[in-house]
Amino acid sequence: MTVYLRSLETAVPPTILVQSEARAVFAAQPGLTRLGSRLVNTCFDSAAIDTRHTAVEELTKDSRAEDPQFFDPATGLVLSPSTKTRNGIFATEATKLFIEAAQKALDACPGVDAQDITHLITVSCTGFFNPGPDYKIVRALGLNPAVQRYHLGFMGCYAAFPALRAAKSFCEADPDAAVLVVCAELCSLHVRTSNDPDTIMGSALFADGAAAAIITARDIPGEPALLRLDHFETVLTPVGEDSMAWNIGDEGFEMVLGNYVPHIIDDHIIGALEPLLSRDSSLQGLPYRDIQHWGIHPGGRSILDKVQSRLDLSDEQLVPARETLRNFGNMSSATVLFVIKHILDLPAADDAGTSPASPGGPGVERICSMAFGPGLTVETALFTRLAAPRPADNPRQESAAEPAEPVAVRV
Repeated sequence: MTVYLRSLETAVPPTILVQSEARAVFAAQPGLTRLGSRLVNTCFDSAAIDTRHTAVEELTKDSRAEDPQFFDPATGLVLSPSTKTRNGIFATEATKLFIEAAQKALDACPGVDAQDITHLITVSCTGFFNPGPDYKIVRALGLNPAVQRYHLGFMGCYAAFPALRAAKSFCEADPDAAVLVVCAELCSLHVRTSNDPDTIMGSALFADGAAAAIITARDIPGEPALLRLDHFETVLTPVGEDSMAWNIGDEGFEMVLGNYVPHIIDDHIIGALEPLLSRDSSLQGLPYRDIQHWGIHPGGRSILDKVQSRLDLSDEQLVPARETLRNFGNMSSATVLFVIKHILDLPAADDAGTSPASPGGPGVERICSMAFGPGLTVETALFTRLAAPRPADNPRQESAAEPAEPVAVRV
């Protein structure tokens, strides 16, 4: 049975952090050693990020909170609230993003309405509360109270793919199923100042955002699908368990992101792709760059550099990942869906004036996608792009050539 992605939409909080200004704030914190100060400047400057979004309005110089908990603009100090305080904000602010992204996905899928949704899968690793985001979405969007609800929690940056894979399985088991998948992450809740290299790297990379998709095998006349969900695979690398992890501390969640992660990916990316590409005879033995689109999770600039070099991909094939990183940072599980949406918003190959040979025949655009997370886990997916792109809702995703928009709200 063929299963399709019918809509894919994104949402971000309104507050924007400008990378260069965030760097200046973190580099000026008291208690930093000389090495720590150098690491802050190096990590922020080398991240290939211009702007990020945060749900914490307090993380701006324009904030005038009576009792600041994250950032005091009067003193310039980055504060360190408790995990309870951070999680309380997650319950409020993540709910807004979950609902916004879910509503946009429904609005973008005229052939499916709220009462048609049979399964709801929510994803997040940056907070916990119950009744959770699945419950909040059901109530806010008016879904059937009997909808089957599932939450994937604390899996990390690769979790969108297990969610899509589960949605595909639900649709294969029930031809009438319509699954709503929603990822929302508030990584900026856990930002803090430190001399620890992993903590500094997390402060330089992570951001907030959400993405939602509707998956179904139903035939919807007059409404072409965006993607065909072809195959998914999971691979655990033989090393890396201690190099990428996500722990709960007294002052927020603590990211372990060792500087050896890009090297682990470099060493094992070929083996991680083998199980996926072996599922399609048209792709076996092809040079990787002959697969037209690559939806790579931008865990960081160095990870993208290693993947591009190891797979011999063109600069153009890395544009969706690099532009997502540049404009939005690393939003954990939601990020790879931003990358895929960027690909969907590109003009079709013929419209762009190019007609490269494509596995599967003329007009068939394949997308090979991957995401990396704790373990070290590599999730891979193979899609087929089906529909002509619609205008992008966010102009910063329409063209890789456009610079980031100027913003007025700054850290």
